Amino acid sequence: MKHLISMADLTHDEIIELLDMAEDLKEKRMRGKVTDLLKNKSLGMIFEKSSTRTRVSFEVAMCDLGGHALYLNAKDMQLGRGETISDTSEVLSRYLYGIIARVYSHDTVKQLAENSSIPVINALSDHEHPCQILADLLTIREYKNNFKDLKYAWVGDGNNVCNSAILGCALVDMEILVACPPGYEPDADIVEQARALGGKVTITNDPKEAVANADILYADVWVSMGDEDEREKRLTDLAPYQINSELVELAKPDVIVMHCLPAHRGEEISAEVMDGPHSVVFDQAENRMHAQKALLLKLMA
Repeated sequence: MKHLISMADLTHDEIIELLDMAEDLKEKRMRGKVTDLLKNKSLGMIFEKSSTRTRVSFEVAMCDLGGHALYLNAKDMQLGRGETISDTSEVLSRYLYGIIARVYSHDTVKQLAENSSIPVINALSDHEHPCQILADLLTIREYKNNFKDLKYAWVGDGNNVCNSAILGCALVDMEILVACPPGYEPDADIVEQARALGGKVTITNDPKEAVANADILYADVWVSMGDEDEREKRLTDLAPYQINSELVELAKPDVIVMHCLPAHRGEEISAEVMDGPHSVVFDQAENRMHAQKALLLKLMA
């Protein structure tokens, strides 16, 4: 693995290795043990989209590892004045030890990787969000100990995070059911790719079917950045897919409820579920930092 552009860039064994590393790094941080394994190394962070968790978690991760992170707003770079992605990637490769990119188009992060001699990490594109899924898998393993025989239910828009979740579940042998309205299904090629990896993937329009006896319930925003013009239609179409107490009661008694944040309480998830005993969303958010530490070490150490 030289880059992480898609969850499919990882193998089962690499995922387990990263989760083991993340758990070790998390435990060391809790004990205050210094882990300056990336001392004097710099990470460039290209952002086309605004961010809370991605920016802070990567910056703190690099700091904890003894390195340095540079925030690069795409509008302030020469990218914003017409320099090609390939030229930008070539130049940054001479300065840095790694690049993360949070971008609108998946093609942008692919071009960065194709022209880079240093590792490139997809920190979100319109097609996938592999860093989020690594954190999610770490959280699931903390609560459920393993992945075998677990049932993961995604409810809502089959978006970029959903695409990565489908691939991630296939790679760790976890069943996934995606409930979404017609027209909001995840990428068909991703579903086919996951099934080719041996994944058990079900796509349905019935949220109750998806969540029945589920071990994990997952929600994400219905209006992602770039979808604002479709807001009213999306809220109408997706209204029956809110994760609320009624749906939670259909899942297993020890179900965990996940959300990659930011959450719009009262839309994709009810406030009582978000703040309820099944919610693990803030543990999940914290685990972004620990999982990304492991990823940075794997690629840059």
